[in-house]
Amino acid sequence: MMTQNIQDNFSSDLAFLKKHTDTIVLKQGNSAVVVAPLYQGRVMTSTTNIEKGAGFGWINKKVIKAGFLSDEERQGKIENQIYVFGGEERFWLGPEGGQFSIFFKPGDTFDFSNWKTPSVIDTDAFTLVSKTESSAEFKHSCELINKSGTIFKMGIGRTVTILNKQSVEEILKKELSDKIEFVAYQTNNQITNIGEKPWIPETGLPSIWMLGMYNPSPETTIVIPFVEGEESELGEKVNDTYFGKIPEDYLQTKDHVLFMKGDGTKRGKIGVGPKRTKGVAGSYDANGGVLNLVTYNEQEAVCGYVNSTWEEQKEPFAGDVLNAYNDGAPEPGVAPMGPFYELETSSPAAALKPNETMVHIQTTIHLQGDKEELNTIAEQILGVSLNEIKSTF
Repeated sequence: MMTQNIQDNFSSDLAFLKKHTDTIVLKQGNSAVVVAPLYQGRVMTSTTNIEKGAGFGWINKKVIKAGFLSDEERQGKIENQIYVFGGEERFWLGPEGGQFSIFFKPGDTFDFSNWKTPSVIDTDAFTLVSKTESSAEFKHSCELINKSGTIFKMGIGRTVTILNKQSVEEILKKELSDKIEFVAYQTNNQITNIGEKPWIPETGLPSIWMLGMYNPSPETTIVIPFVEGEESELGEKVNDTYFGKIPEDYLQTKDHVLFMKGDGTKRGKIGVGPKRTKGVAGSYDANGGVLNLVTYNEQEAVCGYVNSTWEEQKEPFAGDVLNAYNDGAPEPGVAPMGPFYELETSSPAAALKPNETMVHIQTTIHLQGDKEELNTIAEQILGVSLNEIKSTF
């Protein structure tokens, strides 16, 4: 995989994307969001200033330029398992691991060589239903089979909407001055059981999984606040064992908040459980002066959240609702996929009867400008100051 120049600006990224794939550009004032229908309607990048601003999404230009390969060309390449196009918000489905995984076939061992991304979230294009200057609506349908052999007949809906200043202020519960530039968008993501049988926990349940790949920097720190309290009541503060224990120079956990480096140099993933979440994750790039926030619709999880660990699970519905990932070499001598870092959210496990629908709404906000105003927002939303974030590592 290539190493991306994190200084690429929005206009050059947009020109590249237009050259190599279909694009939809949503605009609101000076801000813009780029959506790619051929990549499941994913948000590829966004900017606070369409003429001279930075692009916030990590874009894997090498893979996009190569395009879709034939079955023969894909053999022996990572594209045989996943197309890593990048993009700062993509629609995915869980669980990734466990006996109910949709990434492993029945009978497979949990080895990377057996891991394969379903075409519905990899190579399938979503159908554009409608678009305006500020939104784009997509739909798709598919049939999935999990590792236990359960078949899911699924309808998918996804709408991407760029938000105006009033909407952002309502989310932040704060007026924004002219000293702050912003771009914000909200995605409404739906899965519907279009089969004749109910989806039940005993044979596995899917979930909506949103992942955002952002440009890293040496000065970027991920911030996730969480509910204080005893582990016996709320569970562990953070699950940091997805890809091995994360060292202290990359992860710091306090009483009510965790900090994780987003520099794209050391691979690690963390998760926050449903009893701990405050419904928001963020990051701060001290070098670029950018505060990033991701929120989602918290809802009742009757059947819990899917567990994506790569093992036969005792608790397949005791998974995390919020995740963060810092890219790096998966093992010595192997190049990283990016570099990038990710903020991720998940819906509850979807125990749906025929024709029932689950909705997962995610909102992404990028803010830059006056540091005092950004600091007030960080303290209000994340519970920490910019100085606290910057001085952690």
